[in-house]
Amino acid sequence: MASDMGQIAQLLDATLDPTKHKKAENLLKLEEKKPQFSLQLLKIVATESFEPKIRLAGALCFKNFIRHNYVDEDRNYKLPINEVNTIKQELIGLMIACPSTIQTQLGEAISIIADSDFWDRWDTLVQDLVSRFTPDNYKVNNGVLEVAHSIFVRWRPLYRSDALYAEINHVLGTFALPFIGLLNATDQQIDANQNNKDALKGYFDTMSLLIKVFYDLSCQDMPPQFESNLEHISTLLHKYLVYENPILATDDDSEAGIIENVKADICEALELYVNKYDDDFGRYTQVFISTAWNLLSSTGPETKYDNLVSKALHFLKAIAGTTQHSAAFNDENVLGQVVEKVVLPNVALRESDIELFEDEPIEFIRRDLEGSDTDSRRRAATDFLRQLQGKFEQLVTSVTGRYINHYLEQGKSNWKDKDTAISLFLSIAAKGAVTASHGVKTVSELLNVVDFFQQHVANDLVGDAGVEPIAKVDAIKYLYMFRSQLTKEQWQAAFQPLIQNLGSSNYVVYTYAAIAVERLLYLTDDSGARIFGRADIEPFAKDLLDHLFKLVEKESSPAKMQENEFLMRCIMRVLIVMNTGILGFDDMVLDHLVSITNVIKANPSNPRFYYYHFEALGAVVSCGSPNGTSKLEDRLWEPLNLIITEEVNEFMPYVFQLFAKLLERNPSGALPNHYQALVPPLMLPTTWETRGNVPALTRLLIAIIPRAAQYIVAENQVQPILGIFQGLLRGKKTEQNAFDLLESVALSIPRASLEQYFKNILELLFTKLQSSPSDSFKLRFVRFYHLISAKPEAGLGTDFFISQVDLVQRGTLFTQIYLNIILPTSRQLVRPVDRKAAVISFAKSMGDSNAFAQRYIKGWGFTCDAMLDLLINPPKVTLGAGDEAVNEADVDDIGFGLGFTPLNTCKKAARDDFPEVQDIQPWVRQYLMDANTRHNGAIAGYMDRLTDNSKQALAVYVS
Repeated sequence: MASDMGQIAQLLDATLDPTKHKKAENLLKLEEKKPQFSLQLLKIVATESFEPKIRLAGALCFKNFIRHNYVDEDRNYKLPINEVNTIKQELIGLMIACPSTIQTQLGEAISIIADSDFWDRWDTLVQDLVSRFTPDNYKVNNGVLEVAHSIFVRWRPLYRSDALYAEINHVLGTFALPFIGLLNATDQQIDANQNNKDALKGYFDTMSLLIKVFYDLSCQDMPPQFESNLEHISTLLHKYLVYENPILATDDDSEAGIIENVKADICEALELYVNKYDDDFGRYTQVFISTAWNLLSSTGPETKYDNLVSKALHFLKAIAGTTQHSAAFNDENVLGQVVEKVVLPNVALRESDIELFEDEPIEFIRRDLEGSDTDSRRRAATDFLRQLQGKFEQLVTSVTGRYINHYLEQGKSNWKDKDTAISLFLSIAAKGAVTASHGVKTVSELLNVVDFFQQHVANDLVGDAGVEPIAKVDAIKYLYMFRSQLTKEQWQAAFQPLIQNLGSSNYVVYTYAAIAVERLLYLTDDSGARIFGRADIEPFAKDLLDHLFKLVEKESSPAKMQENEFLMRCIMRVLIVMNTGILGFDDMVLDHLVSITNVIKANPSNPRFYYYHFEALGAVVSCGSPNGTSKLEDRLWEPLNLIITEEVNEFMPYVFQLFAKLLERNPSGALPNHYQALVPPLMLPTTWETRGNVPALTRLLIAIIPRAAQYIVAENQVQPILGIFQGLLRGKKTEQNAFDLLESVALSIPRASLEQYFKNILELLFTKLQSSPSDSFKLRFVRFYHLISAKPEAGLGTDFFISQVDLVQRGTLFTQIYLNIILPTSRQLVRPVDRKAAVISFAKSMGDSNAFAQRYIKGWGFTCDAMLDLLINPPKVTLGAGDEAVNEADVDDIGFGLGFTPLNTCKKAARDDFPEVQDIQPWVRQYLMDANTRHNGAIAGYMDRLTDNSKQALAVYVS
C-alpha cells in the first residue's frame, strides 16, 4: 500500500513536538517501507498550503531518506527505477521554487544523489540547469546556482583523478560559457537596479552564488573558458571588491550585509588564484593587493566585517607566500605599516570580544582556540604575520619586537595593551603549524619563549588580586601553546598554579586551565613516553576529578550540562593517565559518570562531550581487574541498559562497546543473566539496520558467543547468528565484521552444531570470491581457512574443510582455491598472529591431513614451501599490556550519527588463537617430528615430493 501524504504530514508535524517525536519517528520508519514514500515527501515540500515548518521537516526527512535508501555500496539503486527517475525529473524545479531554508535541505539531497549518479547516470543535469538560466529573474537563477553549487562544491577537497577531470570537463563543456554570460547579465542588472533595494539584494545574492560557483569550477584547474576571459573576469571581480551602495548596508553591527559577503567570496577566490594560478593571474594581482590593503586599513572593528577582514588577510597571506609578490614586504617601513595598520587592529581586543568573553564564554573559547573551525580576525592576522616571518624572519622580528616592547610598557597600566603584546609575540615566536598534540613544536631562534613567560606572563598565572580574567587566560594559553618548549622541571613549577586556576570562579579561566591540564597530560616525548604521568598527579587526582565533575554538574539541564566538552575531556585524560590508580576511589568516579549519563541521555546535544564521557567510562571499565568486572557490571548495567530500552540512538554504539569490553575482560564462565536478556534482541534484523551500530553490535555478539555457546545451541540461535553473518557479508563496509562474527562462531560452537551450516557458509564465501573481491576480503578468507585448518583437535582441521568444499563441488574446486588464493595470499599476511596461525595450519596439514598425504601429493610440497617462506622471518607475537598512550578520536573529522566512533579506551586486544605456541620454529620442529613418529616415518618419506632446496630447509624441522 502506498504512503498517504496527509498521514506523513501529521507525523512530520509530530516529530517537532518533544512529547511526541519518538513515537512519530518510529511511525515514520514504518511509512518509509511503503512504495513512493520519497515522492510523497516531495509533494509535501511542494504543497504551499502546508505550514512552512512541515514543509521544512519534509525536506529534511527526504534528505535523510535519500542518504540511507537511494543506493547501496555498489551504486545499485535501492528504490524502483521509476521512482529514481521521477525524483531526478522533479527535484531541480522544486528546489528552485522553494524558500531558501528548504532549498538548503533539498540542495544537500541533490548533492547526495549527485555523489552516486553524476555525471554518468545523470548526464542531462547540467543542460537542465543551463536551460533554466534567465537574464533578469534572480529568484530562478539563485535556485539554479544553489543546485549547481551543491554539486560542484564536492570537487573542492578531492584529489586529482581521471574520473574527476572527466566529470569537470563534462560540466565545463556545457556550463562554463553560459555561466560567464550570467555573470555579465547579473552585473548589468546590478547597475540597472542601483536604487531598487529588493531587486538589488536579489541580484547580489546571485553574484555571491556566482563567485562561489566560480571557485568550485576553478578549484582543481583553471577552466580554459575562464583563462580566455581572465582580464574581463578580473575587472569584474575588482569592481565588486570596491563596490559600495548604502542602500544595502545593515544597521546591525553584528550582521554582515550581502555586499560584505560578496567581497569575502571574492577574496576567497583571489586567494585560490594566487595560490594555484599565479603564473597566469599574477599580472592582475597588483590592483587587488592595493584594494585589499585599503579595505583592511579602512574597515571598522564591528563584528559584521569579521569574515571579510579574515578573507582579505588570507588573500594577503597568499600574496606574501609567492616569490613574485612577497619582495614588496621586504622593507622596514612597509612592514611597519603592515603591523600598525593591518595586524595590530585585528589582534587587539575589541569590546565585542570582551562581551563574548563575559556573555557567551564557551563560544569565546571555541573561537579562540588554535585549530578552531571558526575563523577570526586575530587568527587571520596572526597567520599573515607568521607567513611574513617565514620569509623575512630577522626583519619581521625586529619590526614587530618594537611594537611588542611598546605594548608591554603600556600594559603595565592597561591590561588590554599587554594582551596585544602577548598576541604579537605568539605570532612571531611560533614557526610552522600549531599542532593539536604538541602545540608549537618549533620556535624562532631569535626569541626565548621561556624567558618571555617568566618576565611578562608568569605573574598573571600565579597572581589573584588585580589580575583581569582575560590576562589569566592569556597566561594559561601561553603555557598551552608552548607546552612542548618547557622542560619537565619547568612544568613541575608551573603545574600547581595551573591546577589552582581550575578553582577560579570565571568560566573561561577554569575551562582554559582544564584544556591546558588535559593537553599536558597528553604530551609525550620523542620516545612516546608521557612527560607527566600517573606519579605526577596521583597525590591530588581524586580531588582534581571531584572538582572537575562538580564543574560539569553545576548545570542541571541536559543541554547545559554537556555544553563544556573541555571539562569532560580533562576528566577522561586524568582517568586514562591514572589507570589502575583510580581503584581506590572508583565508586566516586562511577557515581558522577552514572549521574551525568542519566541526565544527558534525555537530550544528547553535544557529540564531543558525550564522546569524551563514554571514553571516561571506558577508562574505568578497562582499568579494573578482570575479577572485579562483576561489580562494574552491577553498577553500569541499569543506566546503560536504559539507554538501549529508551532507544537513545546517539549513545547506543558506545554502550555496546562498553558491554563488550566488560565481557572481554573476563571471557570465561557463564554469561550473566542480564546479558542473556540481550541475546534475543541482538538476533533481530532491525537491530542491525543502523550502520553506525554494526561494528559495536558485532563486537558485543562476539563477546557473548563464547560465554553463551550452550545457550545459543540449546535455543537454536546458531542459524539467526549466521543470518546476521550473511547480511554483513553482503556489504563491502561490513564484510570485515562478517568475518569477525564467523570466526567467533567457528571457535565457540561445537562442530556437531556447526557442520550442518558449513556448506552454506562456504557457498557464500566462494560466491564473493568469484566477483572481484577486495584484497582485504581475500586476506580474511585465508585467515578463516587457517583458523579452521589449524584446529583438528576441535573436530575441524584441513580434512574437515576439504570435505565441506567437496559438498559444494566435488573435484577441483579446493585445488583452484588453494593454489590461486590460499597459498599466494598467505604470503601477504602481515600481522604476526595471522602469520603464526598460517604456519600452524600448514604444519598440521603436512603432519596430519589424509587429503594432503594421499589426494594432493603435489599440494603437500606446495604447502611445505609456503610454510618455509613464512618461517624465513618467523612471526613473533607480542601482546603487550602496560601503560600505552590512549588517544581520543579526532572528533572534528567524525560525521556523528552517520558513522561509527570507536572508544579508544575500550580497544579490543589483538586475538591470539594459539597462545600456547610462543616460539614458532621449535614448535614446528616438535610437531612434525611427533607427527612423523605417529605416522611411522611417513612425513620423512613425503620429503621426496620436495625440491632439493626445500628438502634441505625442511630437514632442520624433521630430522
